[in-house]
Amino acid sequence: MPKTFLQQKGNYRDLIAFQKAECIYDITYYFAHKYLRSNDRTVDQMVQAARSGRQNIAEGCEGGTASTESEIKLLTVAKASLQELLLDYEDYLRVRNLTLWDLNSEKAVQTRRVCASHNDSAFYREAIKLRSDETICNIAITLIHQADVLLRKYIERLQADFLETGGIKEQMFHARINYRNSNKS
Repeated sequence: MPKTFLQQKGNYRDLIAFQKAECIYDITYYFAHKYLRSNDRTVDQMVQAARSGRQNIAEGCEGGTASTESEIKLLTVAKASLQELLLDYEDYLRVRNLTLWDLNSEKAVQTRRVCASHNDSAFYREAIKLRSDETICNIAITLIHQADVLLRKYIERLQADFLETGGIKEQMFHARINYRNSNKS
């Protein structure tokens, strides 16, 4: 039996980057509707950027079965959407004279630790109800940075895999040649 050229990938829901993106979406939805005016365009922009981060990971992973190029492009779009959202959170803090926690501050270190060990959006949906807008922004910013690192590493792995195995057309060609060679009488 020849090796298949359509390699089924794992479930995108199992990716930590997807799980973090879902947490980011849930936090953003809550934050935007609680702390921004309903007629502020930023509400829709933040929610859509968070949604795009999550959805493009799912779409990229599913499309990656047939196209590494599409997967890389969509994961890059997810990263870009999350970076747009990062700027919105930073802007919120800056214009309201709230604090963007210093990377080495006790709060930032503790938040990174908590965010590194919790990928369930239900955890954050409950936790943020008890937090200030400043704290919620910093939690979201921490998760965005973590998701960004994970997505960058995933894209790097996809690039390495592509160099090793080639794209779908190359794999289809080799599968066809192998099939022909194994069925010669």
